[in-house]
Amino acid sequence: MKVGSLSILSLTMAVALLAPGVSNSAEDIQARTIKFGHLNNTDHPISAAVKKFGELVAAKSGGKMQVREFPSNQLGTEQQQTAALQGGVQEMQSPATTSLVGLVKDYGVIDFPFSVSNYSQAFSLVDGPLGSALLEKLPEKGLVGLGYWDLGFRNVTNSKRPVARLEDWQGLKLRVIPNPVYLETFGVLKANPVPMSFSELYTALETKTVDGQENPFAVIRSNKFYEVQKYLSATNHVYSANVILVSKKFWDKLSTTEQKILKEAFVEARDYQRKISVEAAHKAVDELKAGGMQYNDLSPAEQERMRQAVKPTIEKFLASYDPAIQKLFASETARVQSIK
Repeated sequence: MKVGSLSILSLTMAVALLAPGVSNSAEDIQARTIKFGHLNNTDHPISAAVKKFGELVAAKSGGKMQVREFPSNQLGTEQQQTAALQGGVQEMQSPATTSLVGLVKDYGVIDFPFSVSNYSQAFSLVDGPLGSALLEKLPEKGLVGLGYWDLGFRNVTNSKRPVARLEDWQGLKLRVIPNPVYLETFGVLKANPVPMSFSELYTALETKTVDGQENPFAVIRSNKFYEVQKYLSATNHVYSANVILVSKKFWDKLSTTEQKILKEAFVEARDYQRKISVEAAHKAVDELKAGGMQYNDLSPAEQERMRQAVKPTIEKFLASYDPAIQKLFASETARVQSIK
């Protein structure tokens, strides 16, 4: 009986010692609704990842913290949603890095052409010191960045020929986004870059006003460019990422426990999102081939030739950025480019 009594007493004391910690942890988690907006449709990997993130947050918070998704720009454009985060009236969003350049110019380095050539390099770049340094610039703008999800590589299509060598760019009239870096880069490659709104693009391709365009595989498929384009070349010339943002006003109201929940849920959702995003890109290629497009990859040697051709242009634009970011960009791209 003594042994049993001691065992019961020991168990009681252990529970008593643990109870305050459990209680305090529970008290650190409040009932909260997190509005998470983005521009993608509900069949996009970003939307699937927001749902996954919401499930993880709910599970880790015992159901107290709920994520409510607002897809398809329901809460406004990316810029409007960013302003809403700054004002504290929206909690989260996932804009492309290009959408943040107006607030943090240095985010432009992520979209420099030929910085990386595969997913392993891209993920290592944004998850490394360069990506972290860019996240550190956000709090002063009223934002907190948890990290990066995958948006994908931009690739070229056209109606003239495969782009497999540096020389194949020459003379191609390509629609590009009206971005000074893009315009000069394709000019250096001896293509003929034409800035044009996306809404006009299908008709321009159909009427041969332009020979081709460049976009991620999923965009090429969903907009049925295979109907008006013959050649699909995996140039992987620009990598794009989404930044997962939290309103700083909201973040500062969270307890350490709640912040930890969001960080942990982000990492798990990030790994899930990247997996399904890469799978979606591969599926899109298969569907584009089935739609009649002729597909080709670039050899590492030709990718390097293109990188060297545009290097002076990149260095020219890079010179206008934060010197610390310039150094990080140079060292980090050199590091990741050796990753297969």
